[in-house]
Amino acid sequence: MNWSEIKNLQSISQKEIPFFPADKFFSDIIESVKNGRRLLNYFGISESDKVKIYCLIADDELSKIFIAYTELNRGESYSSLTIDIPASHLFERELFEQCGIIPEGHPWLKPVRKGIAGINPNETQYEFFKMLGEEVHEVAVGPIHAGIIEPGHFRFSAHGELVHNLEIQLGFQHRGVEKLFVKNDNILYQTKLAESIAGDSVIAHSGTFLRAVESLMNINVSKRVKITRAVMLELERIAVHLGDLSAISNDIAYLTGNSIFGALRTLIINTSMNICGNRFGRGMMKPGGVNFDIDETKRKSLIDTINKVNNDIQIAVDVMFSSASVMERLEKTGIVSKETAIAIGMVGMAARASGISIDARVDHPFGAYQFFPIHKLTLDSGDVFARSYIRFIEIQQSVKIINDLLADFQKGELTVGKNEM
Repeated sequence: MNWSEIKNLQSISQKEIPFFPADKFFSDIIESVKNGRRLLNYFGISESDKVKIYCLIADDELSKIFIAYTELNRGESYSSLTIDIPASHLFERELFEQCGIIPEGHPWLKPVRKGIAGINPNETQYEFFKMLGEEVHEVAVGPIHAGIIEPGHFRFSAHGELVHNLEIQLGFQHRGVEKLFVKNDNILYQTKLAESIAGDSVIAHSGTFLRAVESLMNINVSKRVKITRAVMLELERIAVHLGDLSAISNDIAYLTGNSIFGALRTLIINTSMNICGNRFGRGMMKPGGVNFDIDETKRKSLIDTINKVNNDIQIAVDVMFSSASVMERLEKTGIVSKETAIAIGMVGMAARASGISIDARVDHPFGAYQFFPIHKLTLDSGDVFARSYIRFIEIQQSVKIINDLLADFQKGELTVGKNEM
C-alpha cells in the first residue's frame, strides 16, 4: 500500500497526500483493515461539483497512520465499505448526508443528523428498525431526559423482558463545531471552542486541538507543560470514570454506589478547581503552554487528595462487587465479543473491556506519554461487569500515573515565547 505514512502529531501537506483512483482506493482500505489495521477516519470535502474523500488508517502495533484520498463527482456512487468493514457504517452515512456520495448496498443508510445533502430533511425522515410479532412492544425513551445527559432517542424492541434490539438516534444538538472552527481563525477563540465540545472532556478536547495547532506551527512545549497537561488529563479520566460508576450504580438501583462514587468525583473535580479555578479545567490550556502552574503547595494537596480518594474507591468497589444483586445485573449482560468489537471499530475503555489491547497513550503516544510509558489494561469478558470493573482499575492506574509524573516534576517554562508563536 503506497499511502503516505505519518506518526501521531506529525503534520503533512495536502500536496503530499497521494491520490488513487476510486477502485484502488477502496480496495486498499478493505485489504488493509482485513490485515489487522484500523479505520481511523473517513470523510469528504466538497469542492465545486467534486468531492475529495480522505481516509486515515491506523497501524496500532507500529504506531503509524496511513493517509490517501480519491475523488468522486457529487451524487456519484460506489460499493459500500460497510459490507466488508462494519466500522465504516457511520462514516459512510455522514459522507452521504454531507456530500451526497452514495454508498451502494449500505445496510443501514439513514440520516445521521439532518437529512441528505441538498434534500429537504422533511423528505428523509428517520425510519426506525421494526420488529414484528403480536407480543412485541416498543419502548421509546427521549430525546428529553430527566437526568443530565444530552439529548438522544432510544428505541427498544422487546419481547417480555428480553430486549432484542436497541436503536439510538443522536444529533439533536448538532452545533456545527467544525464550521465554527473555520469561521473564526483566532486561536484563543478556537481553544475556548474546543473546551466547549463536551462538558466533561474539556482537557481532552482542548489538549487535542492544541497539540494539532502546535504541530502545525512546529512548537515544542516544555517537559513541565507536558507533565502538567497529562496530570490534568488523568484527573479528568478519574472524574469521568467515577461519574460512570455512579451512573451504573444508579441504573441497577445500587444507590449506595451512586452516592459514594458521585461524592468522590466531586473531590476530584474540586482538585482541578484548586489548580485552575474551574472544576472542569476550563481556562487551563492555552496555545504553547498552560495558564496555571502546579506549585509545591498544589502538588502536595493534589497527591494527598487522589491517594485518599483512591483508598475510598477501593473500599467502595470491594463492597459493590461483592454484592450478589449487583453482580447478577452486571455479569453476562450486554456481552460484546472481541471479534464484534474489532469489526465495529470499538476503541477506548469499552474495547479494552472486550479484550482489545488498544490505548492511544501507548499506541500513538503524545505529550508526557512519549517519555513516560504506561501499560495497557484489558479484561476479556466484554460484559457490563468488565466495562464497570475496568473503570476501577483505570482509576488506580491514573492515580499511579499522577503520583509518578509529579515525582519527576521538573522546573520549566509554562509557555513558549512570543517569537515562537
